[in-house]
Amino acid sequence: MKTNKNKLATAIIIAALGVFTLPCAVVAQQKPGGRTELQRHDLSSPGREMIQVRVDVEKGQAYPQHKHPGEEIIYVLEGILEYQVEGKAPVTLKAGGVLFIPYGTVHSVKNVGTTKASELATYIVEKGKPLVTLIK
Repeated sequence: MKTNKNKLATAIIIAALGVFTLPCAVVAQQKPGGRTELQRHDLSSPGREMIQVRVDVEKGQAYPQHKHPGEEIIYVLEGILEYQVEGKAPVTLKAGGVLFIPYGTVHSVKNVGTTKASELATYIVEKGKPLVTLIK
């Protein structure tokens, strides 16, 4: 009798865990692209920090015009990304390509390839300011 109660209790717990974890898995699968912060460190220059982020851009997705409170160094990990940097002609980069964006320069990016694209973005920015400011 105790064995049946234990089996029933175990089944209820497993079912409950499935109910609570399923919505999280579904949301994660539905999210198109995203930003994953990898590391953040204070620099030896007062008031400055380094933030490193992996940016995933789904096929056809674009990030609108924006700017940062410091410099951005981009390294394309996979796919093909087109960058529009204020005052410059558009540049298209594939895996291994690099780009430097000066402090406060307005820019945007779009995945122009046929698969997901990813970049490693390293920011040298003023500490305590929003990392991204959208341009309207």
